[in-house]
Amino acid sequence: MKFLVPLCLLSLLQLALAAQTTTVTYQESVVDFPNPERGFYRYSSTYPEPYQFLDAGQLAAYRQSHRPSSAQYHIFSTLVFRYFFLDDFVGSPLSAQFLQNVQQDFDAVREAGVKLIVRFAYTETVNDEGCPSWICPPYGDAPKERVLEHIQQLKPLLQANKDVIAVVQLGFIGVWGEGYYTDYFGDASQAPNILTNENWQDRNEVLAALLDALPPERMVQVRYPQIKQRLVYGLGSPTSSPPLTLAEAYNYSNKARIGHHNDCFLASSTDFGTYNNYGPPTANSDTANLKPYLAEDSRFVAIGGETCNGYNPHDNCSSAGGKAEAEMERFHYSYLNSQYNNFEVNNDWVSQGCIENIKKRLGYRLVLQEGSYSTAARPGSAMQVDIQLKNVGYAAPFNPRDVELILSDNSQAIAFRARLEEVDPRFWEPGPVHRIQTNVCLPADMPPGNYELFLFLPDPEPGIRHRPEYAIHLANFEAWVPTLGFNRLNHALSVSDDAPANPCGSGPAFESTAFLNSLPATSPGTEWAIYPNPAAGEAIIERKGAAAGVARLLVLNALGQPVMPPLQIGMQESTAIDISGLPGGAYFFRMESRDGAATERVIVRP
Repeated sequence: MKFLVPLCLLSLLQLALAAQTTTVTYQESVVDFPNPERGFYRYSSTYPEPYQFLDAGQLAAYRQSHRPSSAQYHIFSTLVFRYFFLDDFVGSPLSAQFLQNVQQDFDAVREAGVKLIVRFAYTETVNDEGCPSWICPPYGDAPKERVLEHIQQLKPLLQANKDVIAVVQLGFIGVWGEGYYTDYFGDASQAPNILTNENWQDRNEVLAALLDALPPERMVQVRYPQIKQRLVYGLGSPTSSPPLTLAEAYNYSNKARIGHHNDCFLASSTDFGTYNNYGPPTANSDTANLKPYLAEDSRFVAIGGETCNGYNPHDNCSSAGGKAEAEMERFHYSYLNSQYNNFEVNNDWVSQGCIENIKKRLGYRLVLQEGSYSTAARPGSAMQVDIQLKNVGYAAPFNPRDVELILSDNSQAIAFRARLEEVDPRFWEPGPVHRIQTNVCLPADMPPGNYELFLFLPDPEPGIRHRPEYAIHLANFEAWVPTLGFNRLNHALSVSDDAPANPCGSGPAFESTAFLNSLPATSPGTEWAIYPNPAAGEAIIERKGAAAGVARLLVLNALGQPVMPPLQIGMQESTAIDISGLPGGAYFFRMESRDGAATERVIVRP
């Protein structure tokens, strides 16, 4: 038997369902701002002797608006290119001191809140003595056996510091590590300008070793598209070999982990040999195959580089008859050098009027369009979420990125987080509208009240996931919360026992203490005690154990915002902390020292 629902009753049901959600329309921001793993980078280099250390204060300053040397434009920079030249070790293993120095650089980068583009090379010296050209052999790089030995020595450093590595470039081979002018891997600059199968095999072994040395979540960029083709498809693979597909993207295979860097972007019809076929059996330019290959392959891998030569009008803005912006869009550029070749190319983008657009569009630029949310929900039931956003940049994020919803009450004494594990921002390509559509279950014991909703896009690495510098800032008006790295969704959820009961499914769920769950685990050696707990008026801190030096104590609310100035706590000290000015609620006392960090949840009574 069929039952018919009266039309008037159906309309009432539809109205009731509509009343349970509200739609928010978001305003796009037009300003430039820093975001991790994208934009114009700052250049740096060092030799083993004297080693030029990176300075954390200087690196942190790069995140603020500044004008690089020779540039006529200002940038925010979250990426630092780092050349590690290995000239002292062409004939020997890397020294322990050098490896310690590299680790010190990684520590400075982490402290500053930026990431590195890493390249190792043996020389940048141009030998022009008696040359018919501007450069000739010997070039000064190292043989394959030495390169492989050095990669194995570097492997522990690369594994331990993946959190602050954006991408590693192949390097090692040839002058500047660009794989061209080389003493040992086939010199394509010399007639007949062909690399043999033996040359390709040697190069493949170096690339495979570097991929193995890196954690699977990190990519290696190669200088010429053909280098990737020869590793993925074999020594005899043609330049018509297929690019990475959507189905293969981010599966951590070698094919999915090899990106590209073009160090002569926009410099000629072939970008000075970037799009050449180096054989065998013959060598020739091959833009007909290699440019379409790279345009498609670059959708799902890291792409960046620098300009190296003026090539008018090709390197101009579209307004001046050029293709600079179109080529960045076609090849999905995430970053460019801000300190090289400015006078011939980059500064022209200022006078021609496209530099501001390029600054904002390099890499990803994510913009909220619209959101639909439950207005009220009952503890233990589900909240409806439907977020629409667009990527108006040139590329999608190329490293893993978490997506979380955060709920916080007005006092910020209570917070909840829900990780959306099925959502992967690496697939948020430029162009289409992307949707986050889900029901998220509330805890059964969630206290009644009004809760503000945030979208959090943190770095998934445990040591930095709580750092706002490493979270994605959406390009929307008044959305960013800089102290937390959250993005406001301009919506408040009312939680009460009288709200509609929307049954929970098997999807994501909110968990309490959002900030605490995102902090790194307690480090051994950071031993301390706090009592009483709960506390009123004052709390006693005792620091003990093997950790050395002075530690910093932070008192944070449930969202991780400091509620008191940082305090310095010495070793073997018992310190009384005045907490009489704190409203009652849950707080996190976090002890940070050079040996690690530890966090304790403390209930403060009024």
